[in-house]
Amino acid sequence: MKIKYFFMLLVALGVSGCATVEGIGKDLEKAGEAIQKESRDQSE
Repeated sequence: MKIKYFFMLLVALGVSGCATVEGIGKDLEKAGEAIQKESRDQSE
């Protein structure tokens, strides 16, 4: 459940913060890294 809220927060911040295609790519990359980190933390 935490992952869902975390992802929603990242999406909201990413959409509001990116003005270029490069910015969107960086935001998506950061979101993916955050999801991977959270999934690693959950599996430990």
